[in-house]
Amino acid sequence: MAKNKKSSSKPAAPIVNRRARFDYELGDEIVAGLNLTGLEVRAARDGHIQLKGAYVTIRNNELWLNNASFSLKINERGNPGARSVDTSPRKLLVHSKQLAELASRKKEGMTIVPTKLLTQGKFIKIVIALGKGKKRYDKRETIKRRDIEREHARMMK
Repeated sequence: MAKNKKSSSKPAAPIVNRRARFDYELGDEIVAGLNLTGLEVRAARDGHIQLKGAYVTIRNNELWLNNASFSLKINERGNPGARSVDTSPRKLLVHSKQLAELASRKKEGMTIVPTKLLTQGKFIKIVIALGKGKKRYDKRETIKRRDIEREHARMMK
């Protein structure tokens, strides 16, 4: 007898922190696991997470994801579909060698920023990157370059 597997209509797209690419010059990326509860997993699979403004800190030789907004579904009677936003810190799971590398780079003045949340497959993973903050003039230059590329694409059509 064959097991019935649930087939999803479409794979979930990764949740992307677009602001991180604008605010930081990103370098090395590391894929880390997340320590989540059941409600948080459901929110991640439904795409009810926002990484804008989130950052990663190192405390007691552990990585922590701070300020990520999880919109949790509340199971209250008479209130179907009610949600509450939770921004509490969540533990990230990485190898000790990766943690040592991140800690040494952080001491040099780099920032650890989450860039993507991957929900495909069995596990929920987060992609974190080392970044150096951009100055205001760098951001203006990025906007100009993006506008020029968009204009060239229009001309080519």
